[in-house]
Amino acid sequence: MLPAGASHAEISAAFRWRIPARFNMGVDACDKWADGSGRLALLHMAEGRTTRISFDALKAASNRLANVLRGHGVQAGERVAILLPQVPEAAIAHIAAYKLGCIAVPLFQLFGEEALEYRLADCGAAVLVTDQLGLGKIAALRSRLPALRLVLSADGGASSHAASGSRLGAASGDALDLHAEMARARDAFAPVDTAADDPALIIYTSGTTGSPKGALHAHRVLLGHLPGVELPHNLFPQPGDLMWTPADWAWIGGLLDVLLPSLHHGMPVLAHRMQKFEPEFALRLMAEHGVRNSFLPPTALKMLRAVPDPQRFGARLRSIGSGGETLGAELLDWGRASFGVEINEFYGQTECNLVLSGCSALEPLRPGWMGRAVPGHQVAVLNPDGSACAPGEQGGIAVKRPDPVMFLGYWNKPAETAQKFIGDWLLTGDQGVMSEDGWFRFVGRDDDVITSAGYRIGPGEIEDCLLRHPGVAMAAVIGLPDALRTEVVTAVVVPAAGATPGPALAAEIQALVKTRLAAHAYPRQVHFVEALPLTTTGKVMRGVLRRQLTERGP
Repeated sequence: MLPAGASHAEISAAFRWRIPARFNMGVDACDKWADGSGRLALLHMAEGRTTRISFDALKAASNRLANVLRGHGVQAGERVAILLPQVPEAAIAHIAAYKLGCIAVPLFQLFGEEALEYRLADCGAAVLVTDQLGLGKIAALRSRLPALRLVLSADGGASSHAASGSRLGAASGDALDLHAEMARARDAFAPVDTAADDPALIIYTSGTTGSPKGALHAHRVLLGHLPGVELPHNLFPQPGDLMWTPADWAWIGGLLDVLLPSLHHGMPVLAHRMQKFEPEFALRLMAEHGVRNSFLPPTALKMLRAVPDPQRFGARLRSIGSGGETLGAELLDWGRASFGVEINEFYGQTECNLVLSGCSALEPLRPGWMGRAVPGHQVAVLNPDGSACAPGEQGGIAVKRPDPVMFLGYWNKPAETAQKFIGDWLLTGDQGVMSEDGWFRFVGRDDDVITSAGYRIGPGEIEDCLLRHPGVAMAAVIGLPDALRTEVVTAVVVPAAGATPGPALAAEIQALVKTRLAAHAYPRQVHFVEALPLTTTGKVMRGVLRRQLTERGP
């Protein structure tokens, strides 16, 4: 936990990592709070009903599942894939896997068969914990996944297995009913004595370009996340705090920015299976359940921004953290007006998360700047040769090792792991600028920065400017090849409700950027679309846009 202090500088000076040699994420996030008091761990909202799940119940259930896995011959170090939404069974599966010394592999339910096959095969998953939706997707894949020997379904239902014990019907292949298996298992389990550096988790990258890679993390990654969760949530935890995010727990943002850190602190988490993000429902959900802290990705914030008079829903948030795409003054102003709180921006990536953050409880935020280095992390902006950039000079954002939040490496990809480093610095692949007093500004991914007529232009500030136009709901900015300028700044716009896409709106958008931002940065091309291509974590896939528009031609 962060030490007490009145300023970022004071807290940073007093901070020291305290990483024990032996540490297990499952024990830390669950068992230490299971003292018979009934302390609340999860609020599960489903089908209009809310179920309260204590740490005591979470410990018993995860122990039962750990015994089920061990009974089927699953050994420490084997991979347990978890293909579930925000449901208690997902948390139970993670905790059980950690306590057994296995490596958890969270997977998005939005993945199709090809994406699932790649990840399950790449990590060599021995176990899959899923539901009927997941079973339908993997039915055709089982013959191509020889390592996968145990599949457990969280929602088999009594009628589907009444005649065959815990084994589900033919439509589910040879999957077993998770709850029936757990019901027969003991609720006592001695967790494996793991080292803090032992592997615990593989999270596949969700970058906008390139093949996904499995970022392998150690048990210590949970402790490494804590300062970066506490800071953007204005010194979380505080009495009465309750955390919720629409981000799937299969994403590092849902799992390690929200679920596990909250449980580490003994604070409850609201769980809800959201098929797709519905802004008005999200506002009602936060109000009805008294959510005080929320991680809202930028895409969710932009969708919430389109809801008229959001205050009418009655949400009473104490903190909002956001990261994954850069924010700008427009969204910060809207958040302040709509919720009465500052949106604290944070920065990180799957390989090394939550290393920069703002904290409005300690100092005023700076629109367009992400924040300072979170206490405990060394972050710099480097030239290609590894030397430090001067203040105000653009370069690559990098994090110095050793760092407890940093990954162990890419699963079975030593060459790609080595390419991620220059000396002791992990290269994030993002371009940024650091001010003289240690604030960082995000410019863009290395492959997203636009080179036009000699200028290097980041898409983020243009996108923020575009959002100021009432006719723009969402926007992405990319560079397209141009014989004269190298690249031409191009805006891809989703029109707001009631706006008419066409030359007149395009001219207004161009004029706005010219006058409010810079003449050299205005989009010389404007394309209108119904929706932007997004990753499963809500990031704009600019590489897909570039390819689509390049193939389409002028």
